Amino acid sequence: MSARVVRRSLAAGLPLALLGTVCAAGTATGAQDRHHRPGTTARVTASATLGAVPLGGFSNALLPGTVDDDRGVLLGGIGSDIYPAGRTGEYWTVTDRGPNGQIKVGGSKRRTFPVPGFDPAIVRIRVTGGQVEVVRSIPLTTRSGAPVTGLPNQSGRDEAPYTYDAGTPLPYNPNGLDTEGIVRAADGSFWLVDEYGPSLVHVSERGRVLTRYVPEGLDLRGADYPVVEALPGILLHRKVNRGFEGLALLPGGDLVMAVQSPLSLPDQDAGESSRNIRLLRFSTKKKAVTAEYAYRFDPVDVVDPGEDDTSELKVSSVVAIGRDTLLVEERTDRTARLHRVTLPRGAGILGSRWDAPASSPSYEELADPAASGVPVLRKSLVVDLGTVPGVPGKIEGVAVTGRSTLALVNDNDFGMTDGAGAFDAHGRLVDSGIRTTVTTVELPRPLAH
Repeated sequence: MSARVVRRSLAAGLPLALLGTVCAAGTATGAQDRHHRPGTTARVTASATLGAVPLGGFSNALLPGTVDDDRGVLLGGIGSDIYPAGRTGEYWTVTDRGPNGQIKVGGSKRRTFPVPGFDPAIVRIRVTGGQVEVVRSIPLTTRSGAPVTGLPNQSGRDEAPYTYDAGTPLPYNPNGLDTEGIVRAADGSFWLVDEYGPSLVHVSERGRVLTRYVPEGLDLRGADYPVVEALPGILLHRKVNRGFEGLALLPGGDLVMAVQSPLSLPDQDAGESSRNIRLLRFSTKKKAVTAEYAYRFDPVDVVDPGEDDTSELKVSSVVAIGRDTLLVEERTDRTARLHRVTLPRGAGILGSRWDAPASSPSYEELADPAASGVPVLRKSLVVDLGTVPGVPGKIEGVAVTGRSTLALVNDNDFGMTDGAGAFDAHGRLVDSGIRTTVTTVELPRPLAH
């Protein structure tokens, strides 16, 4: 198969696993031993880390004057997702909303934004040797070219933003995005998902927001780009900071978005204890949701032995590996498992009683949704990353790089930790030491059967 065909297929979102070729970002240079015979377990074949890039210099090179003090924070957070860029060892990644943490003040937690001028960015990286190199960066901007920022949108719905020491309130910004998943369309534009709305965001190849699709009834006012209420209103009940996180581009052009955690229906306690989440299918041609799927987590102690808090379960990545087949990542901050899921025909639970906020019991409350007639997606385990030595924690991005190879990226949270000790007496970051890492994993058998 020619390199031109491979590049076109990648641009269209067609997984390489379907192309009958291996184009792996495998060893330190991206090559694999062609004579190696896969064993019976998955293994890490390479690991590369991002070097020290001052966040202020990075941001101001893209949008001059946006960051006056980066407080010693380095570029990070690009592990929110990873998508093949068409060349071996190169990937599109996306930052989240930027450095943020929590400090308890008067018994209540406040959300801090130590670098409030930071603008989320699409970042193209190259893995060479043991290094991750930034080769291109694209800032996310509004219709007028202003930075969207990563600040929360709406008072009363999103957490109130504060300065690094939690002492001074910051303004809300209706343009703000907490970006997570990323895919690139055949026309060169990007699709992203966001946690605030939650929303699906269409972005030009130069980073300008073309349209932000949000749930019906969100009533987001004042944004400097088109906002369309095209998503089910049930999503207004997303848990704070747990909106959309995973995004997949199917070969036919449809998108699949995953809500990171169960919705808070009928209340927060129900969402915290639930294992039932939702995936949505969006037609880029119709600009509408065409299906909503019920997905159920494994028990938390199966995903992460020793963990007993169900609310720690999250979906952070969904990846297309066939026309209607996905890899779905179930994770905690410590470990993750990848499942194969085939999407059925039909609209799933879209428009059903399980899509109505007033339903009692809610879908989220069901201990056995299948027994209640909910068409839960069937899944089969592909790999338990917790059993693979060398895989870091908090894996948020997964990319298919060959018939049986994956590239994983972790979210290092810009080196931030929670609490007043995140910054020293001079207001400089006390870095966690966690690095952004791209890890290559070889599976024992091909993804496509």
